[in-house]
Amino acid sequence: MADPKETMYYENNSVDNGAPYLTTTSSNNSPRNMSAREYVATRISTLRPPMAKAPNPFRLLAMLNTQQWLFFFVGFIAWSWDAFDFFTVSLTVSDLAKTFNVSNADITWGITLVLMLRSVGSITFGLAADRWGRKWPFIVNNVLFIVLELATGFCNSYHSFLGVRALFGIAMGGLYGNAAATALEDCPEAARGIVSGMLQQGYAFGYLLATVFARGLVNTTSHGWRPLYWFGATPPVLIIIFRLCLPETKAYRERQAVREGSGNLGKTFLNEGKVALRKHWLLLIYMVLLMAGFNFMSHGSQDLYPTMLQNQYNFSANAVTVTQVVANLGAMAGGTTVGYCSQIFGRRFSIIFISIIGGALLYPYCFVTDTKIIAPAFFEQFCVQGAWGVIPIHLMELSPGSFRTFVVGTSYQLGNLVSSASSTIEATIGERFPLPPKGTTKRYEYGKVICIFMGCVFAYTILLTLVGPEYRGRRMEVAYDNDMEEAAGHEALDIVKHGNEHVQRNDSDEIEKA
Repeated sequence: MADPKETMYYENNSVDNGAPYLTTTSSNNSPRNMSAREYVATRISTLRPPMAKAPNPFRLLAMLNTQQWLFFFVGFIAWSWDAFDFFTVSLTVSDLAKTFNVSNADITWGITLVLMLRSVGSITFGLAADRWGRKWPFIVNNVLFIVLELATGFCNSYHSFLGVRALFGIAMGGLYGNAAATALEDCPEAARGIVSGMLQQGYAFGYLLATVFARGLVNTTSHGWRPLYWFGATPPVLIIIFRLCLPETKAYRERQAVREGSGNLGKTFLNEGKVALRKHWLLLIYMVLLMAGFNFMSHGSQDLYPTMLQNQYNFSANAVTVTQVVANLGAMAGGTTVGYCSQIFGRRFSIIFISIIGGALLYPYCFVTDTKIIAPAFFEQFCVQGAWGVIPIHLMELSPGSFRTFVVGTSYQLGNLVSSASSTIEATIGERFPLPPKGTTKRYEYGKVICIFMGCVFAYTILLTLVGPEYRGRRMEVAYDNDMEEAAGHEALDIVKHGNEHVQRNDSDEIEKA
């Protein structure tokens, strides 16, 4: 491992004409080198919003061609259903506890195991996608979703439920990085912010779908909660067919051409890994710590919230459903809005600003006791998922080019691993604050725990974002990747670089027009 004193840090500057660029000290749009002292000294000054010209969002979206839109939609739909499958447990905690004769806290271990083992899937499927392409690892992921979601619906004991959900965590872990790379790595540079925000809201959209279908399928037949899981196995069939109809992304094909031009594809891939680890190990650690904060933010504010509404505030099933639907509409609006704004104000500034607003809204989000809680639920999730809307493109721009799927997915899922016990922590601590029971149902003051927990999480996330780097506007083509040039050789890179010069000039013209 490199000496921290010798490690070079990077930062980007942007101009205010709507076409961001990386510093002029780099001739090929690579991040600029800084000493550790200079990096620390510039944390506040680089936070200043670049105030890039605000382009018309519809013109930005019009820049995507048909294939780029198809890549976006297949990534969005898959990510949405990933979220649907995850939240089926959160929305049926009480029903599962009754079936298996255990406590709510015991059932939340099903959530915790999924979060813990998703990192295994992100490493396995992420490396496979970076080495052999985005397409087939994506398809294998969805095949596993079908098998394991069906298996969850047929579980007859608590331990079999935990075992199936653990395996499900491995399958789920492989999807996020692949979906982000598929949707974003061919995206026009100027449209990245808004498309990133739209992509991330697949998570909120999946939660919204899970909420609606849980209301329609849970306890409406003699099978109780099981039809929700059986239904969850159906859409991945259509997602697989959709992905089979699409090719590999252009960015991956270019990178693969460089590897083949080097004469030894496997050796070049290993060299890319060595270069990435040697040059970016500190950045990779930072990304995991940042994603731990973001995952604590989302799971801490959402996983136990339906239980709080039902158990502490005696909301009916219909009232819980309405509140969750409104909250997720706020999440979808927030992610898209803040993702778009990050292209104007910068990634870090946008995250910090919306996190401060989210912290200010925690009290009404947790302590309003009647249906008026719908309003703070909408705006709290607007803030939480607003910050998340910046994350897909922020991670893509920070990641080494050769390992985007692996790094984006693994940093996200290792952050999930660190935060995996958030719902269990909240449920366990909540049981230390009992309320008067309602009949035979024990009640707890979950709102107090969620509020304090989330206050700490917002403070941590703001601090990590403040001290971190930002590469807004980084070029993702292989021709601009110094790491690939070092790993594969200058000659192999030149083959692709010179073959695509006219295409890149055309892309730059489109960005300036937007």
